[in-house]
Amino acid sequence: MGELRNEDVYFETRAEQLLFELERTRGLSRRRLLQLAVAGVPLVAALGRFGAPAARAGAAATSPIVKPLPPEWFVNFGSNAEMRWDAVTDLGYTIPNERFFVRDHTSTPIIDAGSWRLRVFGSGLRGAPDLDHAVEFSYRDLQRLPSRTITTAIECAGNGRSFFDTQQHTPAGGTQWHLGGIGVATWSGVPLSNLLERAGIRRDAVDVMPSGLDPTVVSGGVDVGHVRRPLPVSKALDDAILALKMNGTPLSYDHGFPARFVVPGWVGISSVKWVGQIEVSSQPLFSLWNTTQYVLVGPTYTGAPPVTTQTMKSAFELPFFAEFPVGREQVLTGRSWSANAPITRIEVSVDGGTTWEKARRHGPSIPQAWVRWSFPWTPTSKGSLDLRARAADASGMTQPETVPFNTGGYLFGAIVKHPVTVV
Repeated sequence: MGELRNEDVYFETRAEQLLFELERTRGLSRRRLLQLAVAGVPLVAALGRFGAPAARAGAAATSPIVKPLPPEWFVNFGSNAEMRWDAVTDLGYTIPNERFFVRDHTSTPIIDAGSWRLRVFGSGLRGAPDLDHAVEFSYRDLQRLPSRTITTAIECAGNGRSFFDTQQHTPAGGTQWHLGGIGVATWSGVPLSNLLERAGIRRDAVDVMPSGLDPTVVSGGVDVGHVRRPLPVSKALDDAILALKMNGTPLSYDHGFPARFVVPGWVGISSVKWVGQIEVSSQPLFSLWNTTQYVLVGPTYTGAPPVTTQTMKSAFELPFFAEFPVGREQVLTGRSWSANAPITRIEVSVDGGTTWEKARRHGPSIPQAWVRWSFPWTPTSKGSLDLRARAADASGMTQPETVPFNTGGYLFGAIVKHPVTVV
């Protein structure tokens, strides 16, 4: 067995890789390691013609998500896990890897970085190579390329979906996220502009489409292949990266190891995880994820436009239905974010939206990430009430009372009513 070097993140055996993950996350127990081994969790290799990764043996006996999901940190939706806002009060600006929300379309694959190859192909490259003749990059190749580090949010397009039902009485199907389908992290990796230049991108390239190595998706009884969604070349060359690290350490399994897209400001589906191939095309590209899913369909929309930029939101770092003693001063805390422009103002209402007062901002305000804030409050009478927070950004936008309905439940950016009780 060769020496395991963290800087290379190479694995010669399954035991090496699982032990590495144990050390890296500090949350994967030895019992969980044994469960993974007994269940036959595969080391997926991107071999041949981008073959589908092996299915998880014994999937019914194990979680689709690898890392632990303690209920005090997460709301577990099976293949998705929502961050609990009441659990992040004492955290810093970024969310630690083990606390970061998880959004999967099937289950988390475990991929062998030593045999993994990234394949870049398509009509938008010089020579128009097909997949069999793709430009290949190994994990070590990517590590040797110039790196860029960005701090940005990744947020599920459906974050806040449950409020279409509970606040606007227009329910939408899908995972009923509250506001915990978001996290801010520091990501490091190869700028897509650099990677695509090395692959030979042509001036007439239009779209870039990454495909993941997670198990294929079955929709309506049909296997529609791996998760993939096109990104305009203009956005890919602007600020997107192929990330190899998250908060200073190699990506963990659930967050895209060995490599993932990170597309600042755009909905989470654009930041495809476990990337195994990238198609670069001189013609527009299409997939399930920009034609049927992640499009806006509703009475105010025409032509089912794809969801791209995220919207503005505010969240209290507080459980729903929290109790507060009357007459005792509290300090309410929260975070607000906008993908459009920097946050310029946060206001809080403790009387159901009748009056609003300015909250105090704390720490950095990084574009396409978030702002932390606090608000002192002394409840004066007993009873149930709704706390509300709203933000405004430099574009002149302010969070509205309601937002137009869409059948996918995407982009809920209205003010959220946060119920509490004063006792």
